[in-house]
Formats: sequence, C-alpha cells, structure tokens
Amino acid sequence: MTLTLAAVPRYYERTMLDIYTLGEEVLTEKAKPVKTFDSALALLVDAMFETMAEADGVGLAAPQVGVSERLFVIDVRDGKRWVFINPEIIATSEECVTAEEGCLSIPGVFSEVTRAARVTVQALNVKGRPFTVEAEGLFARAIQHELDHLNGVLFIDRLDKDEHDRAVQAFNRRNRKRRTRA
Repeated sequence: MTLTLAAVPRYYERTMLDIYTLGEEVLTEKAKPVKTFDSALALLVDAMFETMAEADGVGLAAPQVGVSERLFVIDVRDGKRWVFINPEIIATSEECVTAEEGCLSIPGVFSEVTRAARVTVQALNVKGRPFTVEAEGLFARAIQHELDHLNGVLFIDRLDKDEHDRAVQAFNRRNRKRRTRA
C-alpha cells in the first residue's frame, strides 16, 4: 500500500510507522515532489523521526514508510536533526570513500558501498524554505543513501551482481526465520 500525504492525519496519529522492506514496490519507484507544506507534512516528518530513532537508524526516506514523496530525514547523532524535501545534489567531490552500509528496509544486510566523500545539497525544509548544505563523512553518506531511496534505488543495487544476489539471499533467509518464529 502506497500512502498519500492526504492520508497522513489519520494514519500518523500513532507515531511509529511500518518500515517497508525489500520487495515492496514503493521502494523501487521514483518518488513524486512534495507540493504541499502543511500540518500533514509536519506530522509525517515527526513520525519519521520517531520511527527512525526506534529502529536505531540514521536516515529514513518517505518511500520506506510507504509514502512516495521526495522527502527524507537524517539524524547522525551530532545534535542536529535534518529534514530534506525535494532534495538535489548540486556538487560532489571527486574523492570517493568505500564504507559499510545497511538499511532499515533490508534489515540484517550490510555491504561495502562507494560514494562521494563530500556533497552539496539544495533542498526545502518542512516549512518550504530553501537551504543549501555541504556535507562530509557519515552525513554525506546518509544523504546519498536516502536520496537513492527517492529515486527507487536501494544500496544493494549499487553492488555487483554476485554481491547483490548474496544480499537478497541473506535478507530472504533472515525473513524466513523471522516468519517461522512469529
């Protein structure tokens, strides 16, 4: 089920959202731009931060909670929580860094992914005001990872075919075990 922002007030009365996992169609679609900046959007953002914190994540994109809108939140535990709406990377460093990544939508699966060491991003905040931020380290990695979600790309899609297939198999094994315990 893909949700719309119009459905937000009822759906988000509870703050913990369901995190969609590998195999859900919404994770493979390009998200639509956010056009309305209202209380429903603010509720969604608050619920996403709550869900991300409960799941011990550093980033969460709207498609991961079933909303196909260009929005993600990040908290890399540096004292600042970030909301990126309709984000666009406008510059990347030539330098790249390879590091291990995981994803709340592919629990228990981790792999090395190469990304730009630094990025500059333009986006809108929850009130629709534009901002630009330069990021490096974990913050830059999280931005790139979450922006991929808005384009229907999962981190395992950046792996070679053999690694991708191993990641999918690991996810399926883990979920099969989880389903048999339930």
